[in-house]
Parts: sequence; structure tokens; C-alpha cells
Amino acid sequence: MNIFRLLGDLSHLLAIMILLQKIFYSRSCAGISAKSQVLFAIVYTARYLDLVTVYVSLYNISMKVVFLLSSYATLYLIYLKFRATYDRNHDTFRIEFLLLPAIVLALLINHQFSALEVLWTFSIYLESVAILPQLFMVSKTGEAESITSHYLFALGSYRGLYILNWFYRYWTEGHYDLIAIVAGVVQTVLYCDFFYLYVTKVLKGKKLQLPA
Repeated sequence: MNIFRLLGDLSHLLAIMILLQKIFYSRSCAGISAKSQVLFAIVYTARYLDLVTVYVSLYNISMKVVFLLSSYATLYLIYLKFRATYDRNHDTFRIEFLLLPAIVLALLINHQFSALEVLWTFSIYLESVAILPQLFMVSKTGEAESITSHYLFALGSYRGLYILNWFYRYWTEGHYDLIAIVAGVVQTVLYCDFFYLYVTKVLKGKKLQLPA
């Protein structure tokens, strides 16, 4: 544990809290991509199957449980409780184009060809692109509510802070995981255009607009 990982985890938690607060208080999931949330649920499920077999720390287990429960709670809110507010017409990204390459890459490029290791690697690859349906939806509608923008910024910050965490670990421990680093860089790059618009518009009180 170091300050960058801790801040990354807190940023991730903040993103989840912002998303759930947005849905609960507005009683609407408008502007939220259910397909991105499905991908995140798959990511956490595949990554945290070791919950029943590996104990690292109470902190580690608590974070895993929170991410799992919150991801499925979000799906429940979108597909059941507030399904009438879900914008299916704009959430049209074909997630099979993300799932299939992630599966193939996990089978071909991994640290160890075992069930848990391949699933962990799959989750890393998939997480790097899981936000694409949400970004595609924002681009397709042409704008995003401020609260949705805050969610995306917090989620992107989490990945950026984890890159700093990996640099720190390499500097202090000589440890690095090339698969996680490359996937994290890819994911952070996907947010770059959004980060720029967020800083120049949302923080000035303007509604974020993206080119369609």
C-alpha cells in the first residue's frame, strides 16, 4: 500500500458514490451506459473470484466486496428499478467487440495459464476498455450532465493514480506488472480528451459537450 494506490482506491469509491447518488436522487439512470456497467460487473466478477481462496488483508477483502456489490446494485437500478429512464436508443455500443478480444488476449498473453490467472488477466484487459460504451454514449448524445462528468473524471483519476502507484512500486520495490501497466495506460489515454473538456468546461460551470 502507498499513497497513490490509496488515493486511487478512494477516487474509485468516489466515482461509485457519485454514480449511485445520481441515480438515487434523480430517480433516473438517464445518461448512464448500462453496457459499461455490465462490463464493469464482469470485470469485478472475473477478478475477485479469489475472494474465497486468498486472504490478503481486511482492507483488500472489503474493497473487493464493495466493488462487486455496487456494480450489481447499479445494474439492478438500471435494468429493474429505474428501467423506464434508461436510454437504450443511445446506448448502442457493441460490447462483443470488447469482450472477444479481451478473452483471446487473456488466453494468449498471461503470467500463468491457470483458471484464476487467465480470468484476472481477462479482467485487466476488459477494464481498460470498459468505459468505451459510456464515452460513446456521451459522444452520441453530444453532452453530459455535470454529475455524469464528475463520475467519469473520478473514474479516470483512479486509473491515472494507479499508474503513479506502479511507478512508485517499481522505484521502491523493483516490482512491475507489464500487463497491468499497459492496460492502465490504454485506459487512461481513452480519458484524455474527456479530461481536457472536463477541466476547461465543467469546472467552469458549463455543460460538457462532445462532438458527435
